[in-house]
Amino acid sequence: MTGHTGFVGRHVMNHLNAGRSSSWRLIPPVPHDLLDPASLDNWLVEQCPDAVLHLAGQTFVPAAAKNPADTLQVNLLGTLNLLQALKRRGFNGTFLYVSSGDVYGQVDTEQLPISETLLPHPRNPYAVSKLAAEHLCLQWSFSEPDWRILVARPFNHIGPGQSESFLISDMAHQLVRIRRGRQSPELHVGDVDVSRDFLDVRDVVSAYFELLDKGRSGEIYNVCSGTERVVRELIMQMANLAELEVTLKQDPARLRRAEQRRVVGSCRKLQAETGWQASITTTISLRDVIGDWENRDS
Repeated sequence: MTGHTGFVGRHVMNHLNAGRSSSWRLIPPVPHDLLDPASLDNWLVEQCPDAVLHLAGQTFVPAAAKNPADTLQVNLLGTLNLLQALKRRGFNGTFLYVSSGDVYGQVDTEQLPISETLLPHPRNPYAVSKLAAEHLCLQWSFSEPDWRILVARPFNHIGPGQSESFLISDMAHQLVRIRRGRQSPELHVGDVDVSRDFLDVRDVVSAYFELLDKGRSGEIYNVCSGTERVVRELIMQMANLAELEVTLKQDPARLRRAEQRRVVGSCRKLQAETGWQASITTTISLRDVIGDWENRDS
């Protein structure tokens, strides 16, 4: 696995350490850099993996907009370096590339829920880099027929441990600060009258392991809840869980240009081909995120 220190990577480690996937064990990571092929060779010198879950990359959309060149370097060239290092090592297993539902771009309402057959129209450097890396991986699935290469397109993740750069985590942190008297009972928000497809990160991780076991080579799979949730409603649900009365104040700095108004994905292909089902309710996710910030902001 790459990206073991990131938000999702830490949950993958927890999943494995808790014994929730009896088929796999983690090859211990060593220091490596996706842009340094020698460091990747050094990582693989002791053991050749049976499968690779490629999570590492530049994942924050605003940062990608500020520095698109670096984003393309890490997300595209870094993926190529990893594939080439695996080939030098004699890899002959499963490679799951974690892309993003952001590659679909602007989607008309009549095209919801978004399925894998919808033609992507990326509209920011992050999404461009992810789609380019997808095409690279799918090209390798043809040129390396003994490999099994799949692409996952996750939609919005939520769960404990997420950076407050992301909406739900940010709201949870603000609620904790309000409860402790460090902030007035006012949540600073962006555009909250949009809808998104949120899935608990622990369900995301379980989907990745189902794909490693059962996904088809050369295929793309949405990883999402299939449920559309309005951001304003989620925030007020969080406030109720925190037993707080709050008002919302829009902060222009939190608004994004050309915001997609509605997003909901279809997970039918993932469910039909792997048997995966989400198991963590939104209420549990939100409560766990708030509880996580209670511990982190102590």
